[in-house]
Amino acid sequence: MRTLVIGDIHGGYKALVQVLERAKVTTDDTLIFLGDYVDGWSESAQVIDYLIELDKKHKCIFIKGNHDLWCGRWLLLGASNPVWEENGGKATKESYLKTGLLTNSEHKSFFENLKNFYIDQEERLFIHAGYTSIHGVEKEEYESNYYFDRTLWEMVLAMDKNMDEEVFTYPKRLRHYREIYIGHTPTTNYNQDVPMNAMNVWNIDTGAGFKGKLSVLDIESKLFWQSDPLVKLYPNEKGRN
Repeated sequence: MRTLVIGDIHGGYKALVQVLERAKVTTDDTLIFLGDYVDGWSESAQVIDYLIELDKKHKCIFIKGNHDLWCGRWLLLGASNPVWEENGGKATKESYLKTGLLTNSEHKSFFENLKNFYIDQEERLFIHAGYTSIHGVEKEEYESNYYFDRTLWEMVLAMDKNMDEEVFTYPKRLRHYREIYIGHTPTTNYNQDVPMNAMNVWNIDTGAGFKGKLSVLDIESKLFWQSDPLVKLYPNEKGRN
């Protein structure tokens, strides 16, 4: 019985199937997805379809990412914007039109029911991007920070890794959780193609939307599995590059 956390997928259906096979996922495992299921590679609609079916057989928790926010608004309200389209939204639109899933009610429900964050019984937090409140994620004043914040990750990267939690200058927003799992900011930005750890924060976005891989991490053992680089799985596409 494992708890597995999965990084940003960005329309990489082939990578998703591949990495779950490599992790030998069973129905005893809990799967926590950190968001950004869509936008990038050509199979966003197929990714959502696969996750909907996966959820019927496995215990899955789906967190909302900024790209899911944009896509959900389009599916539910018909609302689009240039920023979204320039950052992978165009490929997502095309996938929905090609597959005929544009009006699928299960897809709409999927986006409506995504969680802003999840806290397990061991006080481990799972969130797409971050939060800024010193009182913890539930006291965050601006909901958009759940999807867009990068200051949490930048802060822990800049901290002295030997800093003791008992020191009075230790950031208060870190004290609330045993561990924090995020996506949103690709580790490939730091020349790393594997999950990164800084203080009690784990970044699982290993650049699948760009030239990196999709990663799955066991939160207890910290073992992880990865797909092939997405540029190899989709050699005739650009993704978000």
